Amino acid sequence: MSIDNEQGGKNSISARKARLSTTVSTAGKLPPQALDLEEAVLGALMLEKDALSAVIDILKPEVFYHEAHQKIFAAIHMLFEKSKPVDILTVTSELRQMGTLEMVGGAYYITNLTNRVASAANIEFHARIISQKYIQRELIRISTDIITNAYEDTTDIFDLLDHAEKGLFDIAQNNLRRDTQKMDDIIKQSLATLEELRTKTDGLTGVPTGFTGLDRITGGWQKQDLVIIAARPAMGKTAFVLTCARNATVDFQKPTVVFSLEMSSVQLVNRLISGEAEIEQEKIRKGNLQEWEWQQLHSKIGRLTEAPLLIDDTPALNIFEFRAKCRRLKSQYDIQLVIVDYLQLMHGKGEGGKGGGNREQEIGSISRALKSVAKELDVPVLALSQLSRAVESRPGLQGKRPMLSDLRESGSIEQDADMVLFLYRPEYYGITEDEQGRSQAGIGEVIIAKHRNGETGIVPLRFVGKFVKFTDLEEDFTAPSLGSGDSSAGMLPSASFDNFNNPRPQGNTIIMPSRGNDMHDDDDPPF
Repeated sequence: MSIDNEQGGKNSISARKARLSTTVSTAGKLPPQALDLEEAVLGALMLEKDALSAVIDILKPEVFYHEAHQKIFAAIHMLFEKSKPVDILTVTSELRQMGTLEMVGGAYYITNLTNRVASAANIEFHARIISQKYIQRELIRISTDIITNAYEDTTDIFDLLDHAEKGLFDIAQNNLRRDTQKMDDIIKQSLATLEELRTKTDGLTGVPTGFTGLDRITGGWQKQDLVIIAARPAMGKTAFVLTCARNATVDFQKPTVVFSLEMSSVQLVNRLISGEAEIEQEKIRKGNLQEWEWQQLHSKIGRLTEAPLLIDDTPALNIFEFRAKCRRLKSQYDIQLVIVDYLQLMHGKGEGGKGGGNREQEIGSISRALKSVAKELDVPVLALSQLSRAVESRPGLQGKRPMLSDLRESGSIEQDADMVLFLYRPEYYGITEDEQGRSQAGIGEVIIAKHRNGETGIVPLRFVGKFVKFTDLEEDFTAPSLGSGDSSAGMLPSASFDNFNNPRPQGNTIIMPSRGNDMHDDDDPPF
């Protein structure tokens, strides 16, 4: 009887275990993992000496799920850094020195790992699966933190959004890096691009600016470029980029987004309407329009209404919000151009989990973030920037022309930018005539001070103040000469992109050889 009871008790325990196992398998969830592949990869690393080179940029100790496997790979990585061979004996010795040999299962477990695999033939494929499982676990961890914090009433919602954005971005940055490309693959991509450009007859390789002289030098705003457009207040920075946005969207149907941190969206649209309908900005601001002006307005803004132009006037935008919005807009509207007005009004809050340090470091982090967005989304990013008061303090009228050292608050702006443009209007400083006696009224210069992939130069434009816009100059207006007071005096304008010694001017434009990458604060400024 006792034997039957004992047998019945064992059956009962087995039944309970079976029910528990069924419950776990149907309702429980295990973190994503691939323990068999982890064992196979570690074993392969100790079998073949060249295996580690194939996966060293894919795997890190933390990507392994089993803690023992993390410590074993950490020992293998340490041997790699010391340029020592990796095998059963060296790994066992390294773990013994680290004091973790018994923790991972001893020499017996290390030896058994090599029995899990015959060769390292598929180690790279296995390593990528292990990395993918780690990314899944990280997404679960961050999502769980977000859900937990979202239920807390004391949690600041904007801090939570910032934390969520940063967590997801860190996963992408640390794990989804681009593979190294071989030269033959890159050559094929380059030739395909050249074949595509061969069919173009206008010479434009990027988003058109709408200004003939500027497009001649730049070929349009180029993909992945960070373009800094800097000037002193009241020089027309916003008017210039709004004109560029209007030209890109209305004339060329290139979807564009403008992030306006200074002006509201209605104010920007009023400026666009003034320039498009050619009705004075003052009248539009006050609503004091005659009947014929109302008719003119409605007849001319049709193209503007249909333009693929997006405006975001979120104040105090930080770089994480900016990056997230750009990604969404790229996905929804396939934006081709991003404009930020202006850089110094952005915040680097949340970068590195801190407030960004001092202001110079914060501006540096913002400029790097803008460049990373340009590369990630494959679009040009135009960012307006303020200049320091050093321009105003320089003696003489010719000394008012900006130079690279005038960029405000951070040398990182100049370093990160692919192109730096300065806006300069002589009449603002009371210069009414140039050296040839020509009137400077309404003349604005776009000074290309840095161009990483092309020429530098000066492009004169017409600034129409009452309509708040820039236009091309008249055909008979030649570019202003570089006077003796200019630091680049003696340089002659070129006739074409290929000949820099021909003294004939190229239309309205002065073109000079590029100083894109060898520009330093200690160098003589180009202007």
